[in-house]
Amino acid sequence: MIFVIDDDEIMAECVAKATHKNVRIFSNAIEAMNALSSGENPEMIFLDILLSGPDGFTFLNELMSYNDTMKIPVVVVSSLDFSGKDLRNYGVVGVLNKDEMLPEEIKKYVDEYAGC
Repeated sequence: MIFVIDDDEIMAECVAKATHKNVRIFSNAIEAMNALSSGENPEMIFLDILLSGPDGFTFLNELMSYNDTMKIPVVVVSSLDFSGKDLRNYGVVGVLNKDEMLPEEIKKYVDEYAGC
C-alpha cells in the first residue's frame, strides 16, 4: 500500500492513479499519522508540503521520530522549489514539482521504492 498525503483532492487522485498500486489518500498529516500509529505501514509515501494543519515538514519530523516509520521512503510532491535542497535526512528519496511532473515519474519512484 502507498500513502498519498495531499489536501488537493484532484492532485491526490492523479498521484494515486499514476502509482498503479493500492493507495490510501489522506487530506492532512494528522489522519496519516493516526493510520501509521494504528499499525498501517505503507511501502512508501507521496507527500505534499503545504498542507492544511500540520505541514509536510511536521509530518516528516514525526515520521523520523519512530524506528518503525523512519525507513519509509517519501517522495515530496510540491509546487515549492526544492532544487539544491538535501532532504535525505527527512527520509525523502525524491521531489516532484506539481507543475511539471508526469505520471511516468511517479511510476518510476514506485517501481524503485515500492516494487511491483
